[in-house]
Amino acid sequence: MASSYTGERRILLHDLAEALPRHGLVSRMVGGEEPLLWVWHPETSRQTLVFATPSREGWLFLWAPGGRAEANDLERAARRLEETLGSA
Repeated sequence: MASSYTGERRILLHDLAEALPRHGLVSRMVGGEEPLLWVWHPETSRQTLVFATPSREGWLFLWAPGGRAEANDLERAARRLEETLGSA
């Protein structure tokens, strides 16, 4: 059963996915009823899964290793993902 946040989570991840190509990243929505965003850097082949989760301050994107960005700033989140996945 999907959580009550599934629709909002899906929208936020979709919006982030649209920002990623401007930063040289590729993505795909995975996870079915509990969506996640798989993100890949084609040059380094590094990849991660991005989660969208509510917090006291609003929605956050979280990814390994230790990545975090506010969902209301898509460009900053995309830049942080690029930095995470672009470093060797």
